[in-house]
Amino acid sequence: MNMIKSRFLLILCISFSGLISSNEDIKKLILPKGFEISIYADELVLPRQIAESESGYIFVGSKVQKNDNGKIIALIDNDNDGYAEEKLIVAEGLDYPTGVSINDGDLYFSEINKIWIIKDIESWVDSKSLDLPKRELVTDNLPSETWHGYKYIDFGPDNNIYVSVGAPCNVCTKPQDRDKRFAAIHRYIDGELIPVAEGVRNSVGFDWNPNTKKLYFTDNGRDWLGDNSPSCELNIVNKEGSFYGFPYKHAKNVIDPEFGDLIPTIKKEFVDPIAELGPHVAPLGMVFYDNNKFPNKYMNSIFIALHGSWNRTKKSGYKIVFVKLDEEGNYMYQEDFITGWLVNENAWGRPVSPFIMSDGSMLISDDKSNVIYRVTYSG
Repeated sequence: MNMIKSRFLLILCISFSGLISSNEDIKKLILPKGFEISIYADELVLPRQIAESESGYIFVGSKVQKNDNGKIIALIDNDNDGYAEEKLIVAEGLDYPTGVSINDGDLYFSEINKIWIIKDIESWVDSKSLDLPKRELVTDNLPSETWHGYKYIDFGPDNNIYVSVGAPCNVCTKPQDRDKRFAAIHRYIDGELIPVAEGVRNSVGFDWNPNTKKLYFTDNGRDWLGDNSPSCELNIVNKEGSFYGFPYKHAKNVIDPEFGDLIPTIKKEFVDPIAELGPHVAPLGMVFYDNNKFPNKYMNSIFIALHGSWNRTKKSGYKIVFVKLDEEGNYMYQEDFITGWLVNENAWGRPVSPFIMSDGSMLISDDKSNVIYRVTYSG
């Protein structure tokens, strides 16, 4: 009975005071000329990764632990006005269910040490059932440490699921020496995790170039080397199994003071990032723009959410940046796309994960204001 009641309340309860507050805050955001931003969904709880089904239903994970009843939520914009007035609980009682992805009509979502599937998710949404849908375990072969433990998931061009596993520390070697799953991005096939990128401190966002099909990913730089070092990163996987330097080397040229002297003993080629994103900016979700509703400038290039610093004297991040690539996928430049979440060293919002909808608009989750924004272009 409690399960039915909680789902029913989520469908019907909308706080108008929360919506008004969000709309007041959103006026502070600055976008390029021709772009508009609005609230797509509010009254959420620590929203993180976003996915969309074929019929346009939106699914969102949350950074909520099991003791606080972590949930996966479906958002439905019934009248197509750009605001999802209906919210459904898809799964609950979960441990940090941050990652979501749709593949062949099935919903996949992550917990700290698991990935689940709900088959034919749209049929359940359309059925209006008051019972939660059946979920099946894909794998529980993921580390259970919560430090850098939130699992970002997505399906690649090869139709396999990929998952990132962060290092359970600020900077260390022993965990990944003991367990090769740490500090890497993996492809999951038939019960096995296959490393695609190693020496990755904490990636919470990756996507594939629509042209080259190569994997790009963000990585969070280590802490406690001062306000201005090292930079966080954007990387590309040109060769699977490449090593990206952690914990011996950070950004393009920062040798770690504790582990850097071990570099001559590491029998691996170190791969530098293609772009430095700034110190302590905490890049999380990233997405290629693969639609045609934004100007041509943005096609096949990247939007990245800089979640924002937590231990820097002067705050950095708290914005969406655009990274321009050439036709071959090489880095050209980066620029601010949305700013205004940070005002006079006060952050009222923290962007997490951008997502391109099938209609060409962009959704952005914010786990401080507990909303999802929608960005459109009117020109």
